Order: sequence, then C-alpha cells, then structure tokens
Amino acid sequence: MPWDYTTKAPRNHARTLRIALGCAALGLGVQQVLAEDYFNPAMLDIDAPDQGKPDLSLYESGPGIAPGEYQVDVYVNNNKIANKKITFELQKSAKGESILQPCLSVENLKSLGIQSDKFSVTKGDDCVDLSGLPDASATFRPGQQQLLLSIPQAAIIPVPHGYVPPEEMDNGINAFLLNYSYSAGDTHSRGDDGSHQRNEYLNLRPGVNLGAWRFRNYTTWSQTRDDDSTQHDFSSVYSYAQRNILSLGSVVTFGQSSTPSDVFDSLSFTGAQIASDDDMLPDSMKGFAPRIRGVAHSNAQVVVRQNGYVIYQNYVAPGAFEINDLYPTGGSGDLNVTVKETDGSEQHFVVPYASVPVLQREGRFKYSLTGGRYRSYDDSVEKTPFLQGTGIYGLPYDITLYGGMQTSQYYDALALGTGKNIGDLGAFSVDVTAAKSRMQGEKSTQGRAWRVRYSKDFATTGTHFSLAGYRYNSDGYATMSDVMNSYTKDDDWTPPDGRRDRQEATVDQSLGGSLGSLTLSLVKENYWHSDQSMTSLSVGYNGSWNGISYGLNYGLSKNTQDNEDDDEQKNEQTIGLNVSVPLDHWLKNTWVNYTLNNSKHDTTQSVGLSGTALAGNNLSWGVQQGHSHDSGYSSNLNTDYKATYGEMTAGYSQDNQQHQLNVGVQGSVIAHAHGVTFGQPMGDTVALVEAPGASGTGIDNQTGVKTDYRGYAIVPYVTPYHHNTVTLDTESLPSGADVGQATKVITPTRGAVVRASFDTRVGSRVLLTLTRSDGHPVPFGATAAPAHENGEFIVGDGGQVYLTGMHERGTVNVSWGRGASAHCSAHYQLPSHSSDPVINATAQCV
Repeated sequence: MPWDYTTKAPRNHARTLRIALGCAALGLGVQQVLAEDYFNPAMLDIDAPDQGKPDLSLYESGPGIAPGEYQVDVYVNNNKIANKKITFELQKSAKGESILQPCLSVENLKSLGIQSDKFSVTKGDDCVDLSGLPDASATFRPGQQQLLLSIPQAAIIPVPHGYVPPEEMDNGINAFLLNYSYSAGDTHSRGDDGSHQRNEYLNLRPGVNLGAWRFRNYTTWSQTRDDDSTQHDFSSVYSYAQRNILSLGSVVTFGQSSTPSDVFDSLSFTGAQIASDDDMLPDSMKGFAPRIRGVAHSNAQVVVRQNGYVIYQNYVAPGAFEINDLYPTGGSGDLNVTVKETDGSEQHFVVPYASVPVLQREGRFKYSLTGGRYRSYDDSVEKTPFLQGTGIYGLPYDITLYGGMQTSQYYDALALGTGKNIGDLGAFSVDVTAAKSRMQGEKSTQGRAWRVRYSKDFATTGTHFSLAGYRYNSDGYATMSDVMNSYTKDDDWTPPDGRRDRQEATVDQSLGGSLGSLTLSLVKENYWHSDQSMTSLSVGYNGSWNGISYGLNYGLSKNTQDNEDDDEQKNEQTIGLNVSVPLDHWLKNTWVNYTLNNSKHDTTQSVGLSGTALAGNNLSWGVQQGHSHDSGYSSNLNTDYKATYGEMTAGYSQDNQQHQLNVGVQGSVIAHAHGVTFGQPMGDTVALVEAPGASGTGIDNQTGVKTDYRGYAIVPYVTPYHHNTVTLDTESLPSGADVGQATKVITPTRGAVVRASFDTRVGSRVLLTLTRSDGHPVPFGATAAPAHENGEFIVGDGGQVYLTGMHERGTVNVSWGRGASAHCSAHYQLPSHSSDPVINATAQCV
C-alpha cells in the first residue's frame, strides 16, 4: 500500500503541479487582463494538451487582427480626409513587434493630399515605404476602423478642406430615369346647380445617362374639366443634353435651359451654354431652392409658377403649410404662388428667388457663356437670338470683381460690379448695368440699373440675412426679357410701365433658447409713370415649449397692376395661428392640432389629430373638424404613405358648399443593365443599391426606402462631387442573408446614377462542429473559410464555428498555423429541410 501510495504520489504531484502552474498562468493572465486585456494561450491546452496549438501570434503579441483589406476612415495629421478600402500587411516594428501597416500606392498618397515624391523608398510597384520620409508614421486602430497617418507638413499638398480628387468622381452607370408626379381633385358643389369640376396635373421628368452625358426633359400636363367645358395645357419646360468637364470645373449644356442669375436676371433659352459649377468646389455653397410657407383656409390647391411655367401643383390641408421639395427650373425667377380655396377664392404672393452676393475666393474665376434663342412660355413671343457672357474673379483682400455683357438684335447691355467681404459685418456687392433697348413699335431708349445686395449670419444675435437687396432703374432702362417679350404676334400688346425700384429681403432671426424664431420674406416693387405697385410680405413666428409647438403667421399681398378699382386686389391680408400638442403619454407619434385663419374674406378654425404610423413611420395622417363663417362646418382627412416603390397621398374634405376628393402618386423608375427598379421621387443625383438576395432591407436615414424583391433600391438624394455614405440597416436583413460590409462610400458627378454594390451572403446560418481525423476538435482560434466565398470565421471552443451564407453542401477550409500539418478541409452536408434559424451540424476536417 505505501508503495502504491508513493507510486501514485508522483502522478498526483505532477497533476497538482500542472494545476498550480495553470492557476499561476491564470493569475498572470488575470493580472495582465487588468493591465492590457491580455489572454494567455497556455490556458487553451490545460484540458486537451494533445489537440494541437493554434498560431495565435496575431492575437498574443501582434495587432489582434489578421492582415487583409479593410474599410477605414483615413486621418492625415488628425484631419479626416477619406473613407476607403486599404490593404494592410503584417510587418515588424523597430521593437520587433508584429504590426499591421497600410499598403499605400503613389496614387493613394496623392489622393490623400500627400506628395509621394518625398518618399525615397518603395516596396515593389504598389506600396510606398513610409519610413522613406523622416517622422512619417502610420497607426491602425482596428476597433475604430481608423488609419492615422502622421506626415511632415513639408510633404502635405495644400488643398482645401473637403477636397475630392477628380479621379475619385464616378460618372455612374448607363440608365434610363423617370420621375413622375400625378395629382387629381374631384369637386362636387352642393345646392341647386350641383356642378362638378375635376382638376388633374401630371409632371414627368424623364432622362437618359450615357457615360458622362445627361439627357433630361421636364414636361407638365394639366386639365380642368367641368360640366360645360374642358381646358387642358401641355408644355415642355425644358429638354437638354448636359455633361461635366471636371478639368474646367464646368458643365456644358445643349438644348433648353436657363442662364445663371449672378450678374443678370436669368433667361430661358434654346441653344448652348458652358458655365462653372460651384458644386465641384469643396465646401462650396450648394444650389438654393427656397421654402414656400403659407396658410390655407381649406383643403386648397397650391400652384407655383416660375418664369411663367407651372413647376409645382398639389393639395394641402387647412392651416399653415410649407413646401420644401421644389425642383426649380433655373437659377433665378421669382416664384409666383397661388392658393386656390374650395370656395373659389384665391391667395397670391411672391417668394423671392435669387442668388446672394457673388464673392469668390482669391484666384477663383467663375464664368458662363451662352448663345441661343430667347425662349418664352408664351408661344406668340419671337425666338430672338442673343448672346450672353459673364465673369466673376476673386481678387486679393477679399474683393471680387464681376461683370458681363448681353447683346441681341434689339438689346445691348454691359454690367460691372464688385463685392467685398467686410468680416464681422457680412458681405455685400454693388453693380451697375447700362443698357440700350428698343421694344416693339417704340423708339430706342437708354438707361441704367444700380443694385446693392447684402448677406450675413450674425452668430451672436442668431440673425441670418440670406438675401437683402435694393435695385433702382432709371427711366428708360429695360431688361432683356422685357424687350424680348415685347416682340409678340399679338396686335394688342402695349408697353408695360418700367420698374423703378425693387426691394427684397429674406431674414431668419433666432430669439434664443425656448423663445423660438422669426422669419420674414419681402418683395416690393414700384413703377415709372404710375402709382401702381406690388408688395408681397410674409412674417412668421415659430416656437416650442415642453414639446408643444406653435406658430403665428401674417401675410400681405398688395398688387394694383391688374385692376386699380378692385380694393380687395389692392390689399389682401391673412393671419394664421397654429398650435400642436403631442399625445405621447396616451398615443405614440400622435398630436392634437388647432389652427385659426383670418382674412378679409373669411375666418376659419379647426381642431384635429395628426400623426405617423407603421414600423418606419412611413404613414402620415391627419383628420380635422373646422368651422368657417362663410361655409359653416367642414371635415378634412389627409394621408401620405412613403413606400418602397413610391409615395401616395389622398385627402377628402366637405362643407356646406361642396365636397372634394383628391389623390396623388409620385415616384421614380430606373432601368439599368440589371433590370428595372422603382422608388420614391428622386433628385438630380441618386445611388442605386445592389444587394442581391437581401430583399426588404432598409437604408439608414431614408424613410420608407427598402430593397425590392431582388435586393435593389433607389437612394433618392445624394450630393454630387462629394463623398456620400450609403448604409444598409442590418437589423432588417431577411433570414438567411448576411452582408460582409454594410456601408459603401460613393462620389457621384452631377446627374449620375452610381451603384452601391454590397457583397451579400445568402444561405443558412450554421453552427458547425469541426473535428479532425483523430477525433479531436479543431484548435480554438483557428480560421475557417467557406470555399464558395471570401471571408474567414474564427473557431471557438470545442471546434465550433458560426458560419453565415452557407449552401446546402460544400467545403470549409481550416487553418491554425503555417505548416502543412496545420491545415485541413471539411466537407459538410446540411439537412435539406430545416426551420431552425441556426442549423447545428458536424463535419470531419481532413
């Protein structure tokens, strides 16, 4: 017995010693974890010393991530420059540690604003050795997906913040595009006559992309039908072919378009034009489209005209409304807004639409050259040829010089002006235009126009002058459009009274904190040889308190040009009050609303409920009950649904005089090499998501936008010439689908349709247990790579590995070291019919 005890004692002692060493290793490991998240690999073979040791050097003393290609944010001297795919290779640091270093080519460095000729050593043809430049270094942060480059200032190419190299810009794919918008209203009058009227409006914007060329058309159709007659109008707002010239920072246009409005008033033409595109500049001011705010007394129809063309028509609910999705037809031209109420009355007001002061950076030259025939919405006006050229140049000391010329058979003009940045006081421009003109049947006249414009953000007071201007025309001055419009086939044309002066302003004033904000919009004109004038004023106050929002609006429209004897036409005033109270404590995403509208014609009040519904708040709805002094009681119901394939609206209203039903649908279509995709209304530049197999997947920050049954979707608005991020909502991926990288960065040119292609893995989710031929599990930390796709998965304890996008049968390649004995392949077979979200399977790795 003693000998048995002594013979076992060594074995027990050895076991005890091994446990003690394991505990010591655990203690050291814990101590190291407390210090720097260290895992001791000696723990892996305590219970299975013969399973084989995986090569964990990458995780034990290396970077903690395998070499390969990763999408990272690139920082140069702590400034974020780009987001792109970078290949990382394993290298030894000066201390002998294994680290990941980026493989950057000469082109990569140049695109990041780094002078590659400063580096003296390269590895092969593709990778620049950063050690070739003293004090240059690269640090990869895998957890944050960041690459930090530290580069001496002498090697930095001075470029503006946000600069995007032309070679990164994508002209997109060849495609056919179509935007469409249709609205219809059916009105039945109550009473003895029982009249019926139907209004319809169709807006089509088809286009074709071929390489860098963009072919576009804008066509509208409207029809009004009552019991006695039918009136309809069909017009083509424009048709043109356009392409960018990146080397010149310009776009060239052939066909029907509009001239820029920075020096002269914008003109519609048919011909050719080449002009600078400010959107190609980094951090430049984007194109401007004004917001239209107003107050409707009923379920009213809103019609917006620019340069004589109807560019917007739709129905709005009673109360304050705002239109912020206009698609303007040119760089200038006031927006004439008509609000048609259900009782037949109309409101008219003007929203100013023009450019702010024309300042340019020092050395920047902006230009435009246009030649063609004048184009008017009135077919009786002659298509007179004309030529126009403008130039704007940035001088030192924040001074800008600009000017231009216009010439035609009946008109010649020369403009000259200057602008100045006056620091904390804002920016202004002053110009004068001298013109010689001859209207139809009139003698030649000469005159001058002086103009002052001002723009400023007052950060301390929260005041923003987006536009403030004054213009004075001498007697005898006329614009080119005034002269061109006089040459008409109508015999009853009479010369209009010349405009004497014009004042305009658009001001936003923040009152600070919870006090809300004030907005003001003003246009006022006076005329020579007449007491007639035009004034359009809108003032609004908006605020909120504890989630309750409120607003007060005042509008004045004074226009005596049409009929001096019509007092109502001379002075039309409206006052509106609206209050919205959230009901989240009782009904989520629901508000109770109260509106009051008062005018010379009528006073209306309404109370109602509104809200959003469905998973993505795709459905907006509202129901109201109102009272009018003229029409008595009324009811209104409105809905708006943003779906994958478009947007639909519907509304119903009734009162003592009539009942009305209106419906609308709008959306877009893209026909491309991989099929046809439908979506919501899209802007000028779009992204086409391609994620085959990932149907019904949402796009982040895009309400209602989801991939169709094939995995395609239209992202309707992206910014041209800039980096745009398109991200899939991975939580909405269908069962059996996965994506290796959920974010793509695209850089489209104007008008492009750019593919955002995602590498989707479609198949089963499998928890696969891998064993070797000797029955032992594959080592912990080994990498498993399905043969049918790129990508690696880490093997866990007991040889288990979680795999996605797996086929019914296939092969998985496994590696846990560099030697031939540290590799094997496993052939697997999944159950043919399984409803489990994650399938458990086993396979032998040989």
